[in-house]
Amino acid sequence: MIDKLIEKIKKLNAPIVVGLDPNLSFIPELIQKKAFAEYGETPEGAAEAIWQFNRGIVDAVCDLIPAVKPQIAMYEQFGIPGLEAFGKTVDYCRSKDLVVIGDIKRGDIGSTSEAYARGHLGPVKIGSGSFYGFREDAVTLNPYMGSDSVKPFIDMARKTDKGVFILVKTSNPSSGEFQDQKLSDGRTLFELAAGKVSEWGADCIGSSGYSNVGAVVGATYPEQAALVRKLMPKSYILVPGYGAQGATAEDILPNFNDDGLGAIVNSSRGIIAAYTKEKYARFGAENYADASREAVIDMIKDITSALERAGGR
Repeated sequence: MIDKLIEKIKKLNAPIVVGLDPNLSFIPELIQKKAFAEYGETPEGAAEAIWQFNRGIVDAVCDLIPAVKPQIAMYEQFGIPGLEAFGKTVDYCRSKDLVVIGDIKRGDIGSTSEAYARGHLGPVKIGSGSFYGFREDAVTLNPYMGSDSVKPFIDMARKTDKGVFILVKTSNPSSGEFQDQKLSDGRTLFELAAGKVSEWGADCIGSSGYSNVGAVVGATYPEQAALVRKLMPKSYILVPGYGAQGATAEDILPNFNDDGLGAIVNSSRGIIAAYTKEKYARFGAENYADASREAVIDMIKDITSALERAGGR
């Protein structure tokens, strides 16, 4: 997974991932009306609107970006129809040769963790056959329950050449309530998590020199990012918090290594709801996907320019 992701980042000069987190309020009225006319104002209608909205965005930006990150909660809220829309979105993105990072933040143990891993990263046996569930290339994980919750995913990723991104220092304002707390040895909890990510990924390093075991580190905490970057030199970092959450291109720089690699920056509503912003309002709701394309181009320019100014990182 990681080698493909890095190859695409280099080819496109685009260290970004588009978060497909489709709140219904983001979806233009004309798409909702069409879906509701066919399926009613039901979970099925909402799921159809989400799917059509996603497809429009993917078609508009797939030649510019290496990866997408659908957040499963935005689909789960609509029950089984929503999960079907999630599966269709994943499959469609894969058909466009995009790396798909399933933002699922699972963190259970034992057979439950193994079942999640099979459902999202690997095949599940049914009788004499093996079948895939959601078919993502990588997933996000919460390590709070320890190795028992993470290892089943890493083991499955190793077998199927897929990846995981483990929460280390997240971008939300209250992350410090746990993650910044000091341990008896003076380290913070996020430093401990970063060390474990490096340890867990030591035998999952690809030809690129980076591991299939990566981390999630928020752009809103650049000083902490600089610290964990040193603790995880071989781990790719998924960086939320850029744009809508207030982080700038300069804020994300500490997540990169000196080679200009090592991080991929997420933007969700800043891209998929771009047409609602004043800067892109000229496109209108009917051309929402074109607005998303323009926002992607602007994001790539912003981040690559910041990297160039920093001398590669």
